[in-house]
Amino acid sequence: MSDQSNPFDAMMKQAQDMAKAFNPALENFSPKGFETLWPTMPKEVMEFWFGNTVNKDGLDAKTRLLITLAGLTMQGAQADTAVRQTVRHAVEAGARKQEIVETIGQMSVFAGIPAMTRAMELAQEAMGETEDNQE
Repeated sequence: MSDQSNPFDAMMKQAQDMAKAFNPALENFSPKGFETLWPTMPKEVMEFWFGNTVNKDGLDAKTRLLITLAGLTMQGAQADTAVRQTVRHAVEAGARKQEIVETIGQMSVFAGIPAMTRAMELAQEAMGETEDNQE
């Protein structure tokens, strides 16, 4: 009765087996596919909800998204989807690639090189999926 397997791996295997039983198409499921369910919001919508439309003297949507990206980097860039979506939204809100790179790079001082490196990898993935002619 001394099973040496990782309990998390066993739980994931059980969940995958159950998903396959419900729907065989879920055999090749990837959580990254969820990102396609959440499209990038237009800049005007972000400005209305997150920018200075409500608070005239407040931060604009681009600045808020760069701050969010800094916070996600500070947490070790562990939330892959959140980092990629934040980068895509920041680009849509007018952030240039250089601003995104500087935001992440600045966090290396506080979060460490591994967190910065991971955030940069995720940002590059996201920026590769978007058109950015503002370099």
